[in-house]
Amino acid sequence: MSVPRTTPQRTRATRASKSAAALPHLAIECVTPQLDCGRFAVKRVLGDSFEVSADIFRDGHALLAARVRYRAPGARTWRYTPMAFDYNSDRWGGGFPLDEIGMWTYGVEAWTDRFGTWRSELTTKLDAGQDVASELLEGAALVDEAARSARAGEARKTLSAIAATLRDTSVSVAERAEAAIAPQLLALMDAHLPPIDLTSYERELSVWVDRDRARFAAWYEMFPRSQTTEPGRHGTFADAERALPRIAELGFDVVYLPPIHPVGVTERKGPNNTLNGGPEAPGSPWAIGSEFGGHTAVDPRLGTIDDFDHFVTAAHDLGMEVALDYALQVSPDHPWLKEHPDWFFLRPDGTIKYAENPPKKYQDIYPLNFWCEDREGLWNACLDILRFWIDHRVTTFRVDNPHTKPFAFWEWIIGEVHRDRPDVIFLAEAFTRPKRMKYLAKLGFTQSYTYFTWRNTAWELREYLTELTQGPMREYFRGNLFANTPDILHEYLQKGDRPAFRARLLLAATLSPLYGIYSGFELCENAPLHEGSEEYLHSEKYEIKVRDFAAPGNINDDIALINTIRRESGALQLYDNLTFHHSENQQVLFYKKSAPMGVDGLDGVDHLLIVVNVDPHHVQESMVHVPIDVLELGPEEAYVVEDLLTGARYTWRGTRNFVRLDPAVQPGHVLKVVGRA
Repeated sequence: MSVPRTTPQRTRATRASKSAAALPHLAIECVTPQLDCGRFAVKRVLGDSFEVSADIFRDGHALLAARVRYRAPGARTWRYTPMAFDYNSDRWGGGFPLDEIGMWTYGVEAWTDRFGTWRSELTTKLDAGQDVASELLEGAALVDEAARSARAGEARKTLSAIAATLRDTSVSVAERAEAAIAPQLLALMDAHLPPIDLTSYERELSVWVDRDRARFAAWYEMFPRSQTTEPGRHGTFADAERALPRIAELGFDVVYLPPIHPVGVTERKGPNNTLNGGPEAPGSPWAIGSEFGGHTAVDPRLGTIDDFDHFVTAAHDLGMEVALDYALQVSPDHPWLKEHPDWFFLRPDGTIKYAENPPKKYQDIYPLNFWCEDREGLWNACLDILRFWIDHRVTTFRVDNPHTKPFAFWEWIIGEVHRDRPDVIFLAEAFTRPKRMKYLAKLGFTQSYTYFTWRNTAWELREYLTELTQGPMREYFRGNLFANTPDILHEYLQKGDRPAFRARLLLAATLSPLYGIYSGFELCENAPLHEGSEEYLHSEKYEIKVRDFAAPGNINDDIALINTIRRESGALQLYDNLTFHHSENQQVLFYKKSAPMGVDGLDGVDHLLIVVNVDPHHVQESMVHVPIDVLELGPEEAYVVEDLLTGARYTWRGTRNFVRLDPAVQPGHVLKVVGRA
C-alpha cells in the first residue's frame, strides 16, 4: 500500500509552522565601530563617549527599538543604553561613557516595538476620526502583559489600573485614548513590556580604553650618558636628573631613554659605527648585556638602580613620566648566552648568528629565536623584564623593531601586561611596510611611529595624515610623529637648516596630538655621516655627545611656545579632528583642527586654522580657502583670527584670505578663530 502523497506536504507545513517563531524578523548589520569583524579591539581614551551605530530593519511596517549593551572591564553583568533612529542617515545610534581603562565589551540588540507600533497606529486612527474601540482592547492586552512582567510594586499597580481603564467601556473613548497615549504609559511600557523577538548582533565587539597620555603627549628622547658637561666623562642618572627641569620647561610630557642596561664589550662599536671600538668606547646601548647583567640591570657607568628610581621620581615631580626602550636583543656578553644558548640562532659551524639588516651589519648584537624549543621559557623571561621595570614605576615602553619579532608574541605579552596593568603604554618603533605597521597596532600597540619624517611636501602630508586620522586607521592606529630619531636625519633637515627644523616642529606638534623629538633637534643638528645618508655624523648611538643647549641658533623658544599652545588648546589634543583645506600655493599647507571648549572661541568651539610654509628656502604667498560653512559664517562675514605664535590679530572675510610666510622669520601661523568682527 502506497503512502498518501499529502502526508509529506503536511509534515513540512507543520514543521514550518512550528519554527516560524524562531525565524528571524530582524536584521542587524554594519555595526560600527568594529575592527576586522571584531577580531581586534578599537581604541579610545578614558573619558570618551563611545558612539555605536548600526543598520537595523525588519520585514513589514512595525516599529523597532534598539539598544547598545556594554560591559566594563572585569564586569559580569551587561548595562544598556537606548539607540535612536536617524532618518537622514538611515542608521541607529547610541553611546555610553568610557569611565575606566581596560577592555570593554559591547554589542547591539533590537526588537519589534509592539507598544510603539500600536501607539502609532492608534494616534493615526484618532487623527483620522476613526473608531478605535477594538484598538483600545488590543492595547489593554499589551499593558496587562507588561504588568505581569513588572515586579510587584507601584509600576505593576499603575499598569494594571491603566489596562482596566483601556477596557472600561463606561469611560469615554476620548478619555481612554488619552490614557493610552500618555507619556507616563509610554515610559512604563518601554521599561516593562518584554520583547518577543529580541535579536542580538552576531558578534560581541570590544574597545580598549587607554589613559589620556596614550593620545596626547610630547616626547623627548635623550641619552643619559650624554648629559655630562665634561667631555670624555660618561654621564650618569644624576646628570640626567639635572637635565629634567630644562626638558620640563620646554613642555614635554614623556622623557624617553634608549637602553640603560650594561653594554657588551665583545665587538663593541666605535665612533660612526666603526668596528672594534674597544672597551674604552661607550658602545651602542642596543648591544645589551655584559658581566654586570642583562635587561634587568643598569649600566654601572650610569649609576645604580636606586639612582634610576630617584631619576624617575624627579621626572614625576616635574609632571613627566619616563619611557624606557624595550629592545629584545643581546650582546655577545649577555648572561643569556651562557644560561640559554638554545634561545639563539646557530649557524652550521656552531657559531651564533649576529643581527643584520643588509647592507648594515650589527656584529655586537645577537637576535633571539622566538620559536626555539624553549619558547615558553624565553617568552616568560621577556615578560619578566617588563614586570621588573613596571615595578620601578615605568609605565611607558618604546619597543625596538617589533616587526622583527612574532606577531603572536606581541599579542600575548601585551595582553599579559594589560591584564594587571592596563595603564601601560607601548610605542611600536616599526619602520616597515604599511600592513605590518597596521597589524602591530591592531595586536595591541598603543602608539606607532609613522612615515612622517619622509613626508615633506604639502601633498604628501595631506595624503598621509588624512589616511592616519580620517580613514579606518583612526580606530586603532595612533601615529606618534617623531620629527627626528637617532637613526633618521632626513635630507629635508640636512639641507633646510634652522627654518626646516622650525617648520617640521610646527607640523609634528599640530598635525597629531602625539609627537616627539630626539635630543639635538632643538640645536638644529643636521650633519649627516655622508652625502645621501640619513645617519648622523658622530652619531650619539656610538659616542657620548656633550651639548650646549643654549647655543646660538637654538629653537628652544619655539618648542616651549608650541607645547604651551598644545596644552591650552583642546583642538590639538584630539586625533581624528584634522581636516585639510585648499591652498592656492602647493608650498603652503592649510588645515583645521576644532574641538568644543565652552564659552571661548567662535560659538563655544576652539577652531584653529593652521598654515605652514613647507619650503624652508623661500618666501611663499598664498590665498587659503577657509571652510566658512563649517565655521557657520556668512560668505561676506568678517571674523577675527589671532596667531597664537605671535599674538597678532587679523580680520579675515569670507573664504579666500591671504598669507605670506618667510621661513627665515616665521614658518607658519596657528590662527585661533576668536569671533565675528
